[in-house]
Amino acid sequence: MTDVQEAITQAHREEWARVVAAVTRRFGDLDIAEDATAEAFATAVERWAADGVPPNPGGWLTTTANHKAIDRLRRENKRDDKQKEARMLYDDDPPEPLGAIDDERLRLIFTCCHPALAMETRMALTLRMVGGLTVPEIARAFLVQETAMGQRITRAKAKIKAARIPYRVPSAEDLPARVSGVLAVLFLVFNEGYLATSPDTDPVRHDLTAEAIRLTRLIRALLPEDGEVAGLLALMLLTEARRAARISASGELITLKEQDRGAWDAALVAEGHRLVRERLATGVAPGRYQVLAAINAVHTSARDIRDTDWSQVVALYNQLVRLDPSPIVALNRAIAVAELDGPEVALAAVDRLEDRLAGYHAYHATRADLLRRLGRSQQSRAAYDKAIELAGNTAETAYLTRRRDQLGSCT
Repeated sequence: MTDVQEAITQAHREEWARVVAAVTRRFGDLDIAEDATAEAFATAVERWAADGVPPNPGGWLTTTANHKAIDRLRRENKRDDKQKEARMLYDDDPPEPLGAIDDERLRLIFTCCHPALAMETRMALTLRMVGGLTVPEIARAFLVQETAMGQRITRAKAKIKAARIPYRVPSAEDLPARVSGVLAVLFLVFNEGYLATSPDTDPVRHDLTAEAIRLTRLIRALLPEDGEVAGLLALMLLTEARRAARISASGELITLKEQDRGAWDAALVAEGHRLVRERLATGVAPGRYQVLAAINAVHTSARDIRDTDWSQVVALYNQLVRLDPSPIVALNRAIAVAELDGPEVALAAVDRLEDRLAGYHAYHATRADLLRRLGRSQQSRAAYDKAIELAGNTAETAYLTRRRDQLGSCT
C-alpha cells in the first residue's frame, strides 16, 4: 500500500499537467479536463491498490481520464452529433500544429496565463490546472474562502470558453512576450511563499516556493534556450537556498547580514550559480530575471557579509535599473549603495522615492535602518513605527519591532 501511495504521489507530481492537457486538447474544455483528471486519480487509488501499479502510469491515467470525460458528456447529453460521438471514442486525428514549441503542457500553461485574465486568476488557475493543487490548498495560499476560490477558478474557465481563448502555444514571434507573462505569474507565486504578505499565515510558505520552483523547472525543460526562464529558476533556487536560515526559532526574520551561511542549501546554491554562469557564457544581453539572479549569485558567493563585492552588486543594480526603472528596484539599489558609499548617500536616494513608495513597508524599514546608522534615533523610531504598521509578515514585524526597541535614547 505504501508503494502504491508513493506511485500515485509521484504520478500526481509528474503527470497531472500532462493528463489535463491531453484531455483538454481532445475535448476542448478545461472544466471537463480538470474533473476527469481528478476522477482518474481517485480511480487509481482504488485500482492500483488491487491490481498493482501499471507499467505506464501516465498512459493509464490519460486513458482513464478520457473515459471519465466521455461518461460525463454522455450523462449531460451534450453530444448528439454522431460524428462528435465517434471522435470521442476514436480520437485518431493527428494533433494540430502547436506553435513554436511542440508540447501539450505549454498549451495548458499559456491558456492559464492568458493576459485576458486578471493576474490573481492566472495564478490560481495555473496552480490548479498545471500544478494540480486542490481548491482548498489554493484558497489557503491566498487567504480566501474555499467557495470564493472555487468560484474564481470556475469563472476563469468559463471566460476562457466564452471568449474562445485559444488553447495553443503562441507563434514564434509572440512567444517572448507571452513567456514573460507566464514567468510573472510564477514569480508572484514564489514571492508569496518567500515572504507571505498576511499575518494570518506562516511567514514563509515552503509549499508555494516549492511549487513555483517545480513549475519553473517544467518551463525550463520545455524552453531550454530561453534566458529569462533560466534566470528566474536561478533566482528562485538561490533565494530558496537560504530558507532554513531566514527565520529564527522564535519566529523572527533573520536578515542576510545575520544569517548562518552554513545553513544554506549548498546544492541549490551550486545549481543556481551554474545557471547564472551558463547564461553569462552565452554572451547574450541578460534580462531582468537574469540580472536579479546574478545579484543573488554575488551574495551567495561570499562566505561572510564582509566579503560581499558591493561594487559588483551596485553595478548589477545599475544594469537592472535600465531594464526595470521601478521605484522598488531603485530602493534595493540604494540598500546596496549604503554598503558601498555610506548611509547618508543612500538615504538621499531613498528619500527621493517617498512619493511612489509611501505605502510600502520596505521603504520605511530601509529609511529606519539608514537613520539608525546615522544616529538619528527619533526619526528612525518613527520610520520603524510606520514600517511595522504596514508590514503583514509576522516574522518581519517581529524583526522590525526588535530593531526599533533596540534604539537608544531619542535624539
